Amino acid sequence: MSVIVLNASYEPLHTVSIQHAIRMLVREVAVVEEAHGERTIGPFPVPRVLRLVRYVVTHWRYAAGRMKYSKHGVLRRDKFRCAYCGLENADTMDHVQPRSRGGRTEWLNAVAAHASCNERKGNRTPSEANMPLLWQPWVPTRAELVIDR
Repeated sequence: MSVIVLNASYEPLHTVSIQHAIRMLVREVAVVEEAHGERTIGPFPVPRVLRLVRYVVTHWRYAAGRMKYSKHGVLRRDKFRCAYCGLENADTMDHVQPRSRGGRTEWLNAVAAHASCNERKGNRTPSEANMPLLWQPWVPTRAELVIDR
Protein backbone atom coordinates (compact mmCIF):
# COMPACT_ATOMS: atom_id res chain seq x y z
CA MET A 1 0.00 0.00 0.00
CA SER A 2 1.39 3.43 -0.98
CA VAL A 3 0.76 6.92 0.28
CA ILE A 4 0.48 9.85 -2.14
CA VAL A 5 2.66 12.84 -1.21
CA LEU A 6 1.45 16.29 -2.23
CA ASN A 7 3.52 19.45 -2.27
CA ALA A 8 2.40 22.27 0.04
CA SER A 9 0.55 23.65 -3.01
CA TYR A 10 -1.43 20.37 -3.33
CA GLU A 11 0.42 19.20 -6.48
CA PRO A 12 1.14 15.45 -6.48
CA LEU A 13 4.86 14.71 -6.12
CA HIS A 14 5.29 10.97 -5.64
CA THR A 15 4.26 8.01 -3.53
CA VAL A 16 5.94 6.54 -0.44
CA SER A 17 5.44 3.48 1.74
CA ILE A 18 3.33 3.63 4.91
CA GLN A 19 6.53 3.36 6.98
CA HIS A 20 8.10 6.31 5.18
CA ALA A 21 4.87 8.29 5.56
CA ILE A 22 4.84 7.71 9.34
CA ARG A 23 8.48 8.86 9.56
CA MET A 24 7.47 12.03 7.70
CA LEU A 25 4.68 12.62 10.23
CA VAL A 26 7.04 12.02 13.17
CA ARG A 27 9.53 14.51 11.70
CA GLU A 28 6.61 16.94 11.20
CA VAL A 29 7.48 17.58 7.54
CA ALA A 30 4.00 16.52 6.40
CA VAL A 31 0.39 16.44 7.56
CA VAL A 32 -2.35 13.93 6.80
CA GLU A 33 -4.79 15.15 4.15
CA GLU A 34 -6.72 11.90 3.83
CA ALA A 35 -6.65 8.84 6.07
CA HIS A 36 -7.85 5.22 5.99
CA GLY A 37 -10.97 5.53 8.14
CA GLU A 38 -10.35 5.40 11.87
CA ARG A 39 -7.25 3.16 11.72
CA THR A 40 -4.17 4.47 13.50
CA ILE A 41 -0.50 3.67 13.93
CA GLY A 42 0.34 4.95 17.39
CA PRO A 43 -0.93 8.51 17.58
CA PHE A 44 -1.12 8.90 13.77
CA PRO A 45 -4.02 8.02 11.47
CA VAL A 46 -3.03 5.60 8.68
CA PRO A 47 -2.52 8.04 5.79
CA ARG A 48 -3.67 7.74 2.18
CA VAL A 49 -2.52 11.23 1.22
CA LEU A 50 0.11 13.45 2.88
CA ARG A 51 0.80 17.13 2.21
CA LEU A 52 4.22 18.62 2.80
CA VAL A 53 4.31 21.45 5.34
CA ARG A 54 6.79 23.47 3.28
CA TYR A 55 6.76 23.97 -0.47
CA VAL A 56 9.41 22.01 -2.37
CA VAL A 57 10.59 23.59 -5.62
CA THR A 58 10.49 20.98 -8.37
CA HIS A 59 12.34 22.30 -11.38
CA TRP A 60 11.88 19.03 -13.26
CA ARG A 61 8.13 19.67 -13.44
CA TYR A 62 8.74 22.60 -15.72
CA ALA A 63 11.53 21.10 -17.80
CA ALA A 64 11.04 21.30 -21.54
CA GLY A 65 10.06 18.17 -23.40
CA ARG A 66 7.84 15.20 -22.75
CA MET A 67 7.72 12.66 -19.99
CA LYS A 68 10.32 9.94 -20.36
CA TYR A 69 8.80 6.91 -22.05
CA SER A 70 8.96 3.51 -20.32
CA LYS A 71 7.07 0.22 -20.35
CA HIS A 72 6.11 0.66 -16.69
CA GLY A 73 4.99 4.22 -17.47
CA VAL A 74 2.64 2.90 -20.18
CA LEU A 75 1.19 0.36 -17.73
CA ARG A 76 0.68 3.06 -15.08
CA ARG A 77 -0.81 5.50 -17.60
CA ASP A 78 -3.36 2.86 -18.66
CA LYS A 79 -3.97 1.89 -14.99
CA PHE A 80 -2.85 -1.69 -15.75
CA ARG A 81 -5.95 -2.21 -17.95
CA CYS A 82 -5.65 -3.98 -21.29
CA ALA A 83 -6.46 -1.61 -24.17
CA TYR A 84 -7.90 -4.51 -26.17
CA CYS A 85 -10.17 -6.39 -23.73
CA GLY A 86 -10.50 -3.75 -20.97
CA LEU A 87 -9.73 -6.17 -18.14
CA GLU A 88 -7.34 -5.36 -15.28
CA ASN A 89 -3.87 -6.75 -14.56
CA ALA A 90 -2.33 -6.01 -17.95
CA ASP A 91 1.21 -7.29 -17.70
CA THR A 92 2.89 -6.15 -20.88
CA MET A 93 2.99 -3.32 -23.39
CA ASP A 94 1.99 -3.53 -27.05
CA HIS A 95 2.98 -1.36 -30.02
CA VAL A 96 -0.25 -0.30 -31.75
CA GLN A 97 1.57 0.00 -35.08
CA PRO A 98 4.05 -2.93 -34.94
CA ARG A 99 7.72 -1.96 -34.87
CA SER A 100 8.41 -4.32 -37.77
CA ARG A 101 6.01 -2.18 -39.81
CA GLY A 102 7.52 1.18 -38.93
CA GLY A 103 5.87 1.75 -35.54
CA ARG A 104 7.94 3.76 -33.09
CA THR A 105 8.57 3.02 -29.43
CA GLU A 106 6.85 6.07 -27.96
CA TRP A 107 3.85 7.07 -25.83
CA LEU A 108 1.50 7.54 -28.79
CA ASN A 109 2.19 4.06 -30.18
CA ALA A 110 2.06 2.00 -26.98
CA VAL A 111 -0.75 0.60 -24.85
CA ALA A 112 -1.00 -1.78 -21.89
CA ALA A 113 -2.07 -5.30 -22.81
CA HIS A 114 -2.35 -8.82 -21.48
CA ALA A 115 0.30 -11.14 -22.90
CA SER A 116 -2.46 -13.27 -24.46
CA CYS A 117 -4.10 -10.24 -26.15
CA ASN A 118 -0.69 -9.03 -27.34
CA GLU A 119 0.06 -12.47 -28.78
CA ARG A 120 -3.35 -12.69 -30.45
CA LYS A 121 -2.84 -9.29 -32.11
CA GLY A 122 0.61 -10.37 -33.23
CA ASN A 123 2.31 -8.43 -36.00
CA ARG A 124 -0.88 -6.71 -37.16
CA THR A 125 -2.58 -3.39 -36.58
CA PRO A 126 -5.65 -3.41 -34.31
CA SER A 127 -7.99 -3.13 -37.31
CA GLU A 128 -6.27 -5.98 -39.15
CA ALA A 129 -6.54 -8.18 -36.04
CA ASN A 130 -10.17 -7.10 -35.50
CA MET A 131 -9.17 -5.91 -32.01
CA PRO A 132 -10.15 -2.22 -31.80
CA LEU A 133 -8.49 -0.11 -29.12
CA LEU A 134 -10.80 0.86 -26.25
CA TRP A 135 -8.91 4.18 -25.93
CA GLN A 136 -6.25 6.03 -27.85
CA PRO A 137 -2.76 6.31 -26.34
CA TRP A 138 -1.63 9.73 -25.09
CA VAL A 139 1.41 11.39 -23.52
CA PRO A 140 0.69 11.41 -19.77
CA THR A 141 1.45 14.19 -17.36
CA ARG A 142 3.80 13.56 -14.47
CA ALA A 143 0.80 13.69 -12.10
CA GLU A 144 -0.95 10.88 -14.01
CA LEU A 145 2.05 8.62 -13.45
CA VAL A 146 2.47 9.51 -9.76
CA ILE A 147 -1.01 8.45 -8.65
CA ASP A 148 -0.91 4.85 -7.52
CA ARG A 149 -3.22 2.35 -9.13
